[in-house]
Amino acid sequence: MHYRRFGRTNLLVSAFSLGTMRCLANPEIAYQTVSKAVELGINHLETARGYGQSETYLGLALQRQLPIDRSQLYITTKLPPTPDRALMAQWIDESLARLQVDYIDCVGIHGINTPEHLEWVKNGCYRAIADAIAAGKVKHVGFSTHGSLELILEAIDTQLFEFINLHYYYFYQRLAPAIELANKYDMGIFIISPADKGGKLYTPPPNLVELCAPLTPLAFNYRWLLADDRISTLSLGAANPDELYPSLDIADADYPLTAEEHGIIDRLEQQLQTSLNTDLCSQCYACLPCPAQINIPEVLRLRNLAVAYEMTDYGQYRYQMFENAGHWFPGTKANRCNECGDCLPRCPQELNIPQLLADTHEKLQTRQGRRLWE
Repeated sequence: MHYRRFGRTNLLVSAFSLGTMRCLANPEIAYQTVSKAVELGINHLETARGYGQSETYLGLALQRQLPIDRSQLYITTKLPPTPDRALMAQWIDESLARLQVDYIDCVGIHGINTPEHLEWVKNGCYRAIADAIAAGKVKHVGFSTHGSLELILEAIDTQLFEFINLHYYYFYQRLAPAIELANKYDMGIFIISPADKGGKLYTPPPNLVELCAPLTPLAFNYRWLLADDRISTLSLGAANPDELYPSLDIADADYPLTAEEHGIIDRLEQQLQTSLNTDLCSQCYACLPCPAQINIPEVLRLRNLAVAYEMTDYGQYRYQMFENAGHWFPGTKANRCNECGDCLPRCPQELNIPQLLADTHEKLQTRQGRRLWE
């Protein structure tokens, strides 16, 4: 296992972090998963107030014998943004109690997803976290986000935060400017869910498997991320100990991309261009805002992936979240398009956006799902 500096926190964290949102079948499974992860070299454990029993189960695991002492582990929990300073102070104390620890290494604001959330943080709950840091209850503060690139850059520019949790993968590079700015301010960069939200890469379609050979698509995505020395750590959300091993096989691959891996990128790019041809959405975001509140670039990104790489299952998984996940995944479904034409003159590719939206809805519409911890 390689270890990387977590920005200006100066914590030396493992290249993979254990996210404990999924190992919630019972306290024993949680303990076994945490214990095996630590044995394999993971020293950063992440949870959140919103992840059901996750904080409680992690706290129970920390009280049992682990391969290394708690003082050598780094614990991150995440708490929602709130304008109420006293409420955030209460939540910090409740997290300390559930985790059964005297201090929390990192507290992240869980989901600065709207401008209102950022205002709540700046004028409300951040002060409670600063108080907790002064009292020794918390060591470092950061945030996670599902917000727009513009909002993320604004939050980073406040310089209030020491680390950031981001969705950024080979198949979703929209937030590259956020990586650059966070690195400029020496923030720790924690990549969220590269296996799942990065493309459901643990169950890849045959076409993608062929394009990424000899690596698996999951290993390729990990390598693409770990070859970027600005990135501190990747989240690994194992549901049980057995799910740790396939991912950690790549944990020592801490070096620049090889010629073979660059060849994979070339094949993926060529496939994207040739399969979509004049229907390829370049993800420039010039089509927004949409009067019908459709997140056109994200809808067409999912279409790009489904057409080029047969990532239809992933596309359906993400598409069903529109209209069902609030500010965590904003935007309406593509069938809300009324063909107003507002987007057409703004598209540099001159795409027939209404037609592509209709096609995407036909390809990806499926039944509604639910969040893992509900």
